[in-house]
Amino acid sequence: MTENFLQFPQIDPIIFSIGPIALRWYGMMYLIGFLAAIFIANKAADKSNGLWTREQVSDLLFYGFLGVILGGRLGYVLFYQFDYFLADPLYLVKIWQGGMSFHGGLLGVIAAIYLFARKTNKSFLSVGDFVAPLVPIGLGMGRIGNFINAELWGRQTDVPWAMVFPTDDLKLPRHPSQLYEFALEGVVLFIILYVITRKPRTAGLASGAFLIGYGVFRMIVELFREPDAHLGFYFSFISMGQILSLPMVIAGIALIYWGWVQQAKLAIKGQKS
Repeated sequence: MTENFLQFPQIDPIIFSIGPIALRWYGMMYLIGFLAAIFIANKAADKSNGLWTREQVSDLLFYGFLGVILGGRLGYVLFYQFDYFLADPLYLVKIWQGGMSFHGGLLGVIAAIYLFARKTNKSFLSVGDFVAPLVPIGLGMGRIGNFINAELWGRQTDVPWAMVFPTDDLKLPRHPSQLYEFALEGVVLFIILYVITRKPRTAGLASGAFLIGYGVFRMIVELFREPDAHLGFYFSFISMGQILSLPMVIAGIALIYWGWVQQAKLAIKGQKS
């Protein structure tokens, strides 16, 4: 019966190798995302009328990179593999065994933004707004990498575009949920943030829109994505991804409100002076 559905294309995850050194598509996708983020950030800095410099962009991306790696790993272990951590605390540093969490990486990036803002005497909201449009690029490329690796596939379905993944022992037709995430969290979210940041807006709007957009899109995609086998569903209907995304939506709304309040205070102060 599975012959009636799309078969996963034969994609070698390794682009080429020289001895023990191999270049993988997964890593290439993240490299493309990182280089694209650098390009867009530098362009934004050049147009900022001196508010940002390319040197600051380099420092910020370095902070962000560390935040993604440290937060992503810590989040994965605490959110998804806490039992492994309790049995073997050194599992936290065994990055070569795989495992990164977007939500943990996000917390790491928020911490990096806070530290960078303090170091450069910039406001937390302004730095967050500068970073927000860059994130969907990496997210989108990462999801393409997940698809090429035939991992994080969706739930069983009979839709015409259902796909059979070679990594699925059951060989069931499934939603290609990685591509759904690429479209929503990558393409659509980037377009939304690009439109928002084309003109000066209330501080916190871009950051809040990112949190709301990602949270909503992730909760939608989780309806089609196969939950982690060792976690399953909570209360028989909600996944860990949805549980972690809901606070993002709330935080996004709070961030936009905070920015609006800050602007209102500045306006009142300006009228008094």
